[in-house]
Amino acid sequence: MFVPSILLKQLYTRASLTKTDKGLSFSLKNRLKDATIKETFNFEPSAFKNRLKDATIKEVKWISLDGEKIPEDKISLQLTADSCISVKALNQSDGEPFGLRQTITVHLDIDEAPCPEKRKLGICFSASPFGKLKFEVEDNITAPGQRSAFIPRDDMDDYGESIIKTRQAYFESATGKKIDHVGQYSIDPKALQGNIEHFIGVAQVPIGIAGPIKINGENAQGEFVVPLATTEGTLVASYNRGMKLLNMSGGVTATVVDDAMQRAPVFIFENARGARDFVKWIKENFEKIKEEAEATSSVATLTYIDHFLSNKFAFLRFNFRTGDAAGQNMVGRATFAACGWILDHYEGIENFYLESNFATDKKASQINIMRTRGKRVTAEATIKREHLLEVMRVDPKQIDYHGRVAGVGSFLSGVNNTGLHSPNGITAMFIATGQDVANVSESSAAMMYSELTDDGDLYVSITIPSLIVATYGGGTGIGTQRECLELLDCYGRDRVYKFAEIVASVVLAGEISLASAISSSDWVSSHEQYGRNR
Repeated sequence: MFVPSILLKQLYTRASLTKTDKGLSFSLKNRLKDATIKETFNFEPSAFKNRLKDATIKEVKWISLDGEKIPEDKISLQLTADSCISVKALNQSDGEPFGLRQTITVHLDIDEAPCPEKRKLGICFSASPFGKLKFEVEDNITAPGQRSAFIPRDDMDDYGESIIKTRQAYFESATGKKIDHVGQYSIDPKALQGNIEHFIGVAQVPIGIAGPIKINGENAQGEFVVPLATTEGTLVASYNRGMKLLNMSGGVTATVVDDAMQRAPVFIFENARGARDFVKWIKENFEKIKEEAEATSSVATLTYIDHFLSNKFAFLRFNFRTGDAAGQNMVGRATFAACGWILDHYEGIENFYLESNFATDKKASQINIMRTRGKRVTAEATIKREHLLEVMRVDPKQIDYHGRVAGVGSFLSGVNNTGLHSPNGITAMFIATGQDVANVSESSAAMMYSELTDDGDLYVSITIPSLIVATYGGGTGIGTQRECLELLDCYGRDRVYKFAEIVASVVLAGEISLASAISSSDWVSSHEQYGRNR
């Protein structure tokens, strides 16, 4: 069975080579869930993942330090907090479980001093269903206590009640303050593995509801009451007012028009011709690269690869569809696997980085506005003149004129948003529903447009070109976050387009509400009434 070397090295936990009372130790973690597997076994990637749940470490053939093999009787494996086995005993047994995300600590009974210089650590072992695995990494030996920056943790069970209380006590002693509200929570900490490290408790953010809002989407159809998590007074009231207005004129039409998530590696060559020829080869081998990338997941689909040449650098922008997950980690693993195949099959690459900063992860950028990152979604509505006058006390002409004036301000400032405050609603929904809130940086971009109709009504439309949302995975399954998604019927698979349409519709409601408040000079008085906490 073939596992690319670039992926195989991910079994080793970087910076885990540590001096102990009995010698040295380092950690191995089963991260091969997303490895690109070919050859020996003939089954689909989804079946491969199921096999990994039953992975078994069968035999440790050898471990070396700087090329010198360590005697078998000086090696033991810490499988759990209460279970340690010698290599000799392991090799004589039927093997030990090495499940997904499981960590094994390897103990070496040898006398080596801590040193900042890199040492070469080699390991060769067999594991089912992989067969023989061999790799070498470089790491320096750290002194006891240098890891973890003194924050208490438990390598075997870092989400248990005991270690959480230990960390809470450490935090209290370090700050001289008492933990009260932070330590009160209803979620199971053990369900948070993969969501947070060094867990001590929760942050409670108030949640209000706005709506209902009527949406005429391709995926979101009907009326939705929307949870908004915020501490900003007037925000919920403002969005609620905008929803009321939109409902009176028939609701919002929402459409997802594009879907893409990126990882952007860079390959470095001797000169520009090398980079140019490489891009030609990438185009010719796209189907094979696609196969390697998609073998890492039953969900990720590589749709195309953009290329951008500069100097002697070839920037590639891998574009994926990621199902109901936001997908940054998914596409990172998929691109990593594809690049592993590229590195093994193309000569002349002098250097390589998995991310070149060209995907602009968690940063606003012009390329994401133009090319899409996440979901590109548009929400639009035609608002009757009489409804604007009745609810907002403003004429459509006032809003349209203010929009054109504000467009000049947008141009002068170089802002990535021609609307007024789309990140307000997006952030409040992100917090409530367990989205990665840092993705507001990309999702903040928006193009607002309005025009007067022949009947004197107001057509409004907003396009969010890089809305990064998920209804499955990440933080969406945690406690209150899952509940809020379920209130919208947006938790789980085949829901992400529906959720994107709801978010865009909520954004439009907030835009028309604030535009009306500014145009009618009602903005300050609203904040005076609802937004001052004193």
